[in-house]
Amino acid sequence: MNMLERLFYKHLEDDEELYVAIHKHWVHGLKDLALPTLSLFASWALLYYLPFIPMAILVVAVDIGILVWMLRNFFDYYLDAWLITNTAVIDVEWHGWFHRQSTRIDYSSIEGVSYEIEGILGTIFGFGTVSIEKISTGSVFSIEDVKRPRDVESTILACQESCIRTKNMKDSSAIKDIIAEIVAERMYLKERQEEGEEVEVE
Repeated sequence: MNMLERLFYKHLEDDEELYVAIHKHWVHGLKDLALPTLSLFASWALLYYLPFIPMAILVVAVDIGILVWMLRNFFDYYLDAWLITNTAVIDVEWHGWFHRQSTRIDYSSIEGVSYEIEGILGTIFGFGTVSIEKISTGSVFSIEDVKRPRDVESTILACQESCIRTKNMKDSSAIKDIIAEIVAERMYLKERQEEGEEVEVE
């Protein structure tokens, strides 16, 4: 797990395990960083043609603003993600430095998962939209422009199946434990009753 993905751990429960974080395709990350990068190069070019101290101070101030802008665009790209865990899919949205939002979609509440690849760029670069529909409410959660959307769909379905199977096994084990306790208690009571009858006969 890399350092950046550790930023997602605050969205997890204590005993929850993060399998993978799904991001938008890197092409969209580059698109978000293109304008700040061009602005940075433009400021350096301006300083090259006007190498004066006041201009250098101005360029440094502008570059600090551009770097903050670039960092903001990067986090907006990277921290808008889906977290696939052992119990749920968590839709994380980053709206700015002081505004984050997350929505938990438990596997037991997922009715269906689908994907769609649309357009020339999506077909060439292999990115598309993955959608999750919740049971009963019919609400749909989508993440657009993700890399290999079919693989993302398969991963979610596999994790859902594994989670439900594990839950059923735990439920089955819990039922067996309850039945075993009831049987043991009844046998104990029966033994006590039999001992009480023998004492009475004596």
